[in-house]
Amino acid sequence: MMKLYWSPRSRSFTALWLMEETGVAYERVLTDITIGAQRTLEFLAVNPMGKVPALQDGDATMAEAAAICAYVAERYPDAKLAPELGDSHRAKYLYWLFFAPGCIEPAIAQIATKMELNPVAAGWGDAQRVFDVLEAALDEGPWILGAQFSAADIAIGSGLNFAVRNFKMVPSRPAFERYLDRCSARPAFQRAMEFASGEKT
Repeated sequence: MMKLYWSPRSRSFTALWLMEETGVAYERVLTDITIGAQRTLEFLAVNPMGKVPALQDGDATMAEAAAICAYVAERYPDAKLAPELGDSHRAKYLYWLFFAPGCIEPAIAQIATKMELNPVAAGWGDAQRVFDVLEAALDEGPWILGAQFSAADIAIGSGLNFAVRNFKMVPSRPAFERYLDRCSARPAFQRAMEFASGEKT
């Protein structure tokens, strides 16, 4: 059984939502970052970066939410959270899965800190373009790949929910609101939210 190391009110939400979407049993290991549990030797053996979420699957350990999404989606193909190899949607799936940490997260940080960067030097370009590109993709909907919900929606939906609804760091747009309404209507999202908010452990 997989072990998911998580902490309430953190980026763990992405992995919690992911695991709930799979429908498989997994163990949640509370790693309360407010008391420094992520700095224990036991946890650092799982993720030397000392961040949540982290995942243990037998002898395999890993971290980084998008990597966890990719791994779990392939580990549990019956959950249909990723297009199969050879599927024409596979390239876009990988693009959007890594767009979340590679573009959305740094764009959020850029807006929140009012950083001024040369868009040629920044790996994500500039924040305005990131959210313009995302808006155009979500306008087609209902999901980032069209009709098929995937782990890429979990990565992107989590980031948007954090930035637009939870902390209002990024101005909302109608396409974002419609997308987040669809995400938040999913039972797995709702269960994960109960864990992430600390209502359940």
